Amino acid sequence: MGVSGGILGTVMNAREYYRYLAAAREQLWQFVRALPDDDLNRDLIENGERFHNVKDLLLHVTDVEEHWIHLIALGQSVRQRGDWQYDWVEPHAERYDLGWILSYSQAVTQATQAFLDSDPDLERPVKLVQDDPASVTVTLDQLLWHVMTHEVRHTAQAALLIRQLGHTPPWLDYLRFARPAGSLNDVDSAEDGLGLSEDGD
Repeated sequence: MGVSGGILGTVMNAREYYRYLAAAREQLWQFVRALPDDDLNRDLIENGERFHNVKDLLLHVTDVEEHWIHLIALGQSVRQRGDWQYDWVEPHAERYDLGWILSYSQAVTQATQAFLDSDPDLERPVKLVQDDPASVTVTLDQLLWHVMTHEVRHTAQAALLIRQLGHTPPWLDYLRFARPAGSLNDVDSAEDGLGLSEDGD
């Protein structure tokens, strides 16, 4: 099972797309490490119910992956195994050092990659509420796509906040990592002509 890829005329699969996300998030992590902590903690979403700053979004993305893949699908919580105990409902990530957040994110990424490398059955049914006999059931593949599209959405939010802080976020588009047939220069030229360069998102 996979998602049809109209741009390249192929069917994308969860394992391949996760490899892209892992590479993109590593570049984002490297970028935010260079930003002032005051910027990362600044409340730019004043009316937000749960998330207010860049660090909140980074932590939330990791939490969702940890919850659905490791706690629900695998029954093996990464967060509970490590020194990452906090209120995930309202994270208040400004209370935590960026290095602590990224170490948690790296642990979850490594655990997810190891799981996908084990060639799991992506058609395996997963109950969304484990102790509820009437719970909705989805396939593992569907759950993975839910987690990954969730990350894309919140990464875009984080990039917008970074721009509002006066910085230019890294270019994390899929084609920058997929390296399709043809040279990277061809991709760059095409995107420049479409206004899709780094400055134009």
